[in-house]
Amino acid sequence: MNEKTLYERLGGYEGITAFVNDLMPRVRADSQIGRFYQHRGDDGIEREQQLLIDFICSNAGGALYYTGRDMKLVHIGMKINESDWSVLMGHAGDTMEALNVPKQERDDVVAFVMSLKEDIVES
Repeated sequence: MNEKTLYERLGGYEGITAFVNDLMPRVRADSQIGRFYQHRGDDGIEREQQLLIDFICSNAGGALYYTGRDMKLVHIGMKINESDWSVLMGHAGDTMEALNVPKQERDDVVAFVMSLKEDIVES
């Protein structure tokens, strides 16, 4: 049995890039969680976006190597709370719906993202 990786099922690099490119403007424009992107230059935002693509690709079974820091270290001190997390998850769901991501892949993405919650949410 030769099952495809989540990376392959999401459309590889192009599919994951499309996801991040749809998600990030939603997050940045959000009245609640957009605050995390205020006072950041375009270069820093573009770098973070590329790191997110690399992180997802690497963790979904792609051949990319993620060079960024771990999720706990990256998010310490940001004061991300449960409400912020819920807003992010809503935008991720909206993005997957807009991109017509199949249910099984949506469920797998949600399970993966939920596994990161403890490292990201502070309060």
